[in-house]
Amino acid sequence: MNAQTTPPYDLVIRHGTLITADAVYAADLAINGETIAAIGHNLDGRRVIDATGRYVIPGAIDIHVHLGMPIGRFTSTDDFYDGTRAAAFGGTTAIVDFVETRPDETMLAALAARRALADERVAVDYGLHMTIGPSDIAKLDQVRDARTAGCGSFKLYMAYGLRLTDGELLLALEAVRDAGGLPVVHAENWDIITTLIRRNLAAGRTEPRWHPRSRPAALEGEAAGRVIDIAAHVGAPLHIFHVSCAAVVERIAAAKARGLPITGETCPQYLWLTDEVFDRPGVLGALPVCSPPLRPAGEPEALWAALRSGALDMVTTDHCPFTAEEKATGLGDYSAIPGGVPSIESRLALVYAGLIGDEEPPSATALSRWVEVSCTAPARRLGFRRKGALLPGYDADIVLFDPAREFTISPASLHEKAGWTPYDGLMVRGWPAVTISRGEVLVMDGEWLGRPGRGRFVAR
Repeated sequence: MNAQTTPPYDLVIRHGTLITADAVYAADLAINGETIAAIGHNLDGRRVIDATGRYVIPGAIDIHVHLGMPIGRFTSTDDFYDGTRAAAFGGTTAIVDFVETRPDETMLAALAARRALADERVAVDYGLHMTIGPSDIAKLDQVRDARTAGCGSFKLYMAYGLRLTDGELLLALEAVRDAGGLPVVHAENWDIITTLIRRNLAAGRTEPRWHPRSRPAALEGEAAGRVIDIAAHVGAPLHIFHVSCAAVVERIAAAKARGLPITGETCPQYLWLTDEVFDRPGVLGALPVCSPPLRPAGEPEALWAALRSGALDMVTTDHCPFTAEEKATGLGDYSAIPGGVPSIESRLALVYAGLIGDEEPPSATALSRWVEVSCTAPARRLGFRRKGALLPGYDADIVLFDPAREFTISPASLHEKAGWTPYDGLMVRGWPAVTISRGEVLVMDGEWLGRPGRGRFVAR
């Protein structure tokens, strides 16, 4: 009897083009259990997926989402299941959401409560940022405990009711630095914003088109530069959320030139849309309200250039959708429109379309940069140590991406629950075909095979 010297792998992906942040090459990829077991040629498995004509990439990671997030009277429409299911259809296999404490609640208690909501619902793996608001300054001695419990990143606001003063920012940055965490920041000048809002409303300027006029790009840049300087003073790393304009890119690039550990992200809405959408009549102008706001023509081109050059490090979504009916409640006062747009399902394809475009054949440099900003850089910066790369021993989070598929984005073609998309009618060439999370096929050519609660909390 002939002994089988090499047992077959559980799953082999054959004949695909593997794309990493460093290389593009043809190979087979084998999975055993939940991890990547081998990369090579002529691999054999109990199950085989033919990836001919498709790209094989690490699962994308979205480090900035708000699922089931209360804002005023409303809660963002995608909960932990709806949002992570849509993410998986779009090729995203891990997300990072947020924890906020109540004034009388410890950080560990808030973390446990948020995990209790997520653990039974998530379809992909997830992490959490711990928010540090004004009432948490008295709790900064708890930051180390939150870090030990797996919250490796801490959200600091320079806007809204969670806004920290410069002195509070300094204290929070010191505490996060001492705990070995990463501060992530919403950078805007809240004093200027609130003053301009009051002035506009008093003058009867209430339409959505006044939203971007209340949040100037130059002062988003000022706020980013200010928090970078504070972080540099205390010796803390920093990640800048949802960069909307060149004014912030310039501050980040200057900080990097000084050798500071500063990174930045932008989002699909800033790459694909301009502030002209706020001029649409009625609720159509209210739908794309988000903060920072969409910027004028020319800014998206600057952001694409920053992604290509490395001045910006990654693309996330700030996914925080509300229904048209909820958005319409602010039509008499643009500052009352619940802010946020849906992008969790479209992100990977939109970044591919922008970085690759009609390039035929796509260059290895552009393909690797696509994977870098969508998958690898988010994993590295946010502490997903076993994700974001195609390497033996890493989690088998894998996406088969079909570069030839033409896909028209619409509410009907997506799996998000808001009932609208800011990219409605946009046709892109290239869309995820298969999504695998820790060795389990979640999406196979449009069919959902996942389930709520199979995702896991990843301590970072």
